[in-house]
Order: sequence, then C-alpha cells, then structure tokens
Amino acid sequence: MKFTNGYWMIRDGVDALYAREAYELAADATTESLNVLAPTSVVRGRYDTLNLPTFNVDITTPAEGVIRVCAEHWQGATEYPGFPLNADEPGNRDYVTVQANGNGDGEVGVNGADVTLTTGGLTVKVVKGAPWNLTFIGEDGKVLTESAGKSLGRFKLGAESNVTAQPVSEFGVTMDGSARDESDVFIAIQLHLSVVEDVYGLGERFGAYVKNGQSVDIWNEDGGTASEQGYKDIPFYMTSNGYGVLVNNRGHVSFEIGSENTEAVQFSVPGEAIDFCVIYGPTPKQILDRYTKLVGRPANVPAWSYGLWLTTSFTTKYDEATINSFIDGMAERDIPLAAFHYDCYWMREFHWCDFEWDKRFFGDIESTLKRLHEDKGYLVRKPNGEVWQTDFWQAGMGLVDFTNPAAREWFKDKVKALLNQGVDAIKTDFGERIPRDVVWYDGSPKLSMHNWYTQLYNQAVFEAIEETYGKGNACLYARSATVGGQQQPVHWGGDCESTFNGMAQSLRAGLSLTSSGFGFWSHDIGGFEGAFPDPAVYKRWVAFGMLGSHSRLHGSTVYRVPWLFDEEDEKNGVALVPGQTAVDVVREFTKLKLELMPYVYQLGLQPHANGTPVMRSMFVEFPDDPACRTLDRQYMFGPSMLVAPVFTYSGEVSYRFRCGCATAA
Repeated sequence: MKFTNGYWMIRDGVDALYAREAYELAADATTESLNVLAPTSVVRGRYDTLNLPTFNVDITTPAEGVIRVCAEHWQGATEYPGFPLNADEPGNRDYVTVQANGNGDGEVGVNGADVTLTTGGLTVKVVKGAPWNLTFIGEDGKVLTESAGKSLGRFKLGAESNVTAQPVSEFGVTMDGSARDESDVFIAIQLHLSVVEDVYGLGERFGAYVKNGQSVDIWNEDGGTASEQGYKDIPFYMTSNGYGVLVNNRGHVSFEIGSENTEAVQFSVPGEAIDFCVIYGPTPKQILDRYTKLVGRPANVPAWSYGLWLTTSFTTKYDEATINSFIDGMAERDIPLAAFHYDCYWMREFHWCDFEWDKRFFGDIESTLKRLHEDKGYLVRKPNGEVWQTDFWQAGMGLVDFTNPAAREWFKDKVKALLNQGVDAIKTDFGERIPRDVVWYDGSPKLSMHNWYTQLYNQAVFEAIEETYGKGNACLYARSATVGGQQQPVHWGGDCESTFNGMAQSLRAGLSLTSSGFGFWSHDIGGFEGAFPDPAVYKRWVAFGMLGSHSRLHGSTVYRVPWLFDEEDEKNGVALVPGQTAVDVVREFTKLKLELMPYVYQLGLQPHANGTPVMRSMFVEFPDDPACRTLDRQYMFGPSMLVAPVFTYSGEVSYRFRCGCATAA
C-alpha cells in the first residue's frame, strides 16, 4: 500500500505523521525491555509538547535472537490480533543484555545517549535525539537494517484519498480497491535495504523468487498461479543480509519491497499500532530455525506419505470400478503407489456438506454421516443474526465457525468418522474465500479472521487425524495457510495451468513457501487447469514432482494416470511410438524416489527438528554464493541433490552447478 507521491510528496487526501526523534529513552533490565517516546515533531522547548502526537515504542525479546517492536500511536484504538508466539520463559535468560549508555534513561539524558538490547547476537540500538532511529546490528557489528529518518508513520485517509489496497471480491480487502473500506488509519514502518540486499519469502508467491520491486498484500485468495494473489500468504520475509522479519498481525498486511521507497521494505497495517519481530540468523537456515521455533515447528509426517499419490482428479466421473482400474493399472505397470485420493465427488452433487458417500457409485461403503437438519449455531452468521450463505461452489453453502469450541469438536467428530472407516489423510481444500462482514462466535475482529480462518480449519482436521492415529502419523493435504500453518503439513500449490509456465510458477511458489517456514510442499503433477496436458509437459512434470517431499498426480477434468498420455499397445503395454512413454517415466521416477527413501526420510525429520525445509532454494543452501541468490528454476532436494526441472520441449535446461551436488533434470 503506497502512501507517498514520489519521494517528496504525500498522496492526495492523506495526512501523515512521522516519528521525528527519540525523545525519551528507558532501559529496564528486570523486564528485559526498552521503551522509546517518539514525538512527531522535534521538541525544542516545553511549548512544543502541546498538541503534539507521539509514538510509544516498546522493544522486547520473546526468544533468543529475536527482537520484538511494538509501536503505537493510540493504545485505546481497535486491536488487531497477532499470532501465537512461543516465547521463552522470562527470568534467568543469560542471552539478554540491556544497557543505557551516556545517561540515556528518561528525558534527562543528553542527545547522543543510547539504549541497547542484545539477544543471541542481535542488538537493537536507539540513540536519543533527532532524527528518529532504530538500528539492528549483528554479532559482527554490521548493521543489518534500520528504521531511520522519515520511516515510522501514521497515515489518515480522507474522503478524497487515492490510496488503494489490492482490488478483489467480496471476500477480499475491498470491493473497489479503496483502502478506506478497511480502515481510515494505517501505521507503516520502513526497514532499510542495502545496495546488495535481496528479499525472500512472504508465503506462496508465483512471481520471481527475489521479491525486490514487488508489492505484496497478505490476504489469502483463490486466484490461481499466474496472478499476484496467493493461497498461503505469510507476513514473514528474510533477506540476504542475515535477518528475517515477522509482522505480527493476522489481518491485512501490505508490503512494498523496494517499490514505494527503493531503499527499504515498507509494511503497513490498519489501525493505530504495528507489531513486528526481527529474527537474527545470520544464515537462512538459522533464521528459519529461530522463526519456526517462535511460531511453531512443522510436525513429522508418516513415512508412507512420501510415496506417490494418485487421485481421481477433480470433476471426473468415477466409481469403484474406475478406481480399481487405476489401482490395478498402476500395479500391472509396476508403478508403486503409496496413496489413493478420492477427490470431492465421492459425495453426491449438491450434498457436499453431508459427508456421505454417493451410494450410486459407492454402494458398498457404509454411510457414516447424517445430513445436518438443524442449525446448532455452528455456522458463521451475518451481523443481523442470519446464517451467512452463498451459492458459490455449493448451493446454500455455509461456513463452520471454528472459533466455537462446540462446532470445532462437532467437525472433528465428522472427520474422525471417516478416519475410522480406514481413511488415512484428509485434503483440506479452500479456506481462502472468507467473507468480511460476518460475526464470529468468540467476537474476533472481522478482518483478522480472513487469513486466520484457514489455520483454525487446518488445525481442527489435523488434530482429528493426530488424535486418531497418533503424533508423527498425521498429515493433511492443505491448500491455504497463514503463519502457524507450517505446523500442520502437508501443503500443496495452487490451481496451476497444465503448461511449462504453470510448472515454473509452481516451482517459484514452492521456493517462496519453503523460505517462509514451511518444511513440506507438493503440487499437482501435470498441472491442474486446462485441457488434456501435453505429454511432454506431463513427463517433465513427473520428473520434477517426484523429486520433492510429497508427490501427487492430480488434475481437474482429466485423469492423471500415465497410460492416457501416450498411445499404448493394449495387449503388450508398450509404446506404439518409439521412445520413453509416460508410464516409463512415472515408473522410473517413482522407483527412484523409493530408492532414495532413507535419504528422504532423514530429510523429513529436519523441519520438525530445526525448521530446515526438505526442498531448499539455492540461496537457502548456499547463502554465501552471490550467484545463487536469484536462481528460481532449480533447487536443492536436501543438501546433496541439485534438481533442475526441464521447462522446454527441446529438453534444453541451464543451471548453476555446485561441487558435491548430484544433478537430476
């Protein structure tokens, strides 16, 4: 969200207040905190303190190597909840040092006095006087980043303001793109970028892996894989300068990454306060270690989940005979199959809320669920008390209110009934299209629930699986997520096109997501959208998809069994056209992954142990190599395998090779 008109001016209709100096400083060793009073004008005498707005800035450390900053204009305004943070127990934390230097406590300190807080090699420093300053320093004394000068601001939007948020549907930020529909007040801060500093993360993003120059709105949407929208928007980024930043706000966070000010990352939130954490590395893996410790480690997943998954695809017609033909067909072709996934149409059309098997096609499966005949207050309501409903996807559809403990347990019981039939995992689809103007059971602020809903949804289903099968034996297949979602693996990419472009978009999204604390990731092998995939695209995608943590053959209107992609001699199962068939390719790479299973299994333990993802960008694995910073068409599958997917019909591919890495293309 941009508030300025070029470097010098403010946009029409916007009133801006900036922190201009650090006027009062306080350092408290007992509470391990700093406090700064920052007026919006330089104070030269007592008269200047009248009619003068201020920012109150509290600086604390929730965990080793993490510094939290909360800057408020007014404390009595509407609060926007943050995420659950795993803070270290206070007291006896020998990694925290708080100092006041040069008589820097309180307003009696002279200009130039300073206060510092140090934790795990990370120091924050504030110097008394003008201009406003907040500096983060690494253990080697190098400045990592800073908020300096005109960088902490409060922006009030008038009726004529032309400040806009991302224009989206009724489920999104606004109807017409105007930020005023969300709030008329925003707080923003800018953190300086050095000349050679690159920014990564912010969840599942389909553009370039390096985020410099991009505008990113943290607001989950079902927008496909070729747009600026994302299914898994995470207000966390890390940089090549050795630190990460978590904006601790469940609602709409707007990032300008070297786009409004080319020298800084700006993030803004609605309301009168902003809350963020700076997380020290200095390596990317150390940043992810501390970040996932703070917001929750990914759970371990069962070993069977690493094998090949096959689905019915989405809108195809299938019954028991179809499913048996797929499973038998894979076995006959010597393709090991680890999981079979029934997609949505195991239920009757118009009855997806029943959780009952479609008896027309699955007559031998006992029906376990009854249709919901009465409202028990488990569905989200409008402000007037009516149940919120829509005809989108399913006629008369409502939303389970997961802020209601009774509704949560009711839904978990529905899931457990399926698990008790022998189901091993649940796909939690959607979770992005959450309406704005509804009332939640626990009174949660409306806009804070748009992104947070998916976490409550995924968490409830994951708990049901874990309570049934035990820790380490539970996994989801989830599409949407927010901060915390990494604790409930696995997540797959969005609805990608069945093209080489769709394949490349998926890889960029996976690199961004695994740079945002998510240890496991998958995608629809062959692509989801579009007509029958080109056999060349399908084969190349299989090679790519099998060299990742989780691998699933899935599409929309067309089955993804490999024998449909090359003409086969029905009797002998061989290609009528010379060359390697799709069956050959699926067999080869499925068996390759099974041969790698000891390696893959050990990789899969790392996200839970230290936050290191199974799939890593070249930057995450080799942060000291400048040539690796921008690479987003290759990746490391653990520390020992370089994967360079082929995105061309010709088979040509270029990649950067590191000694000691095997290659697979």
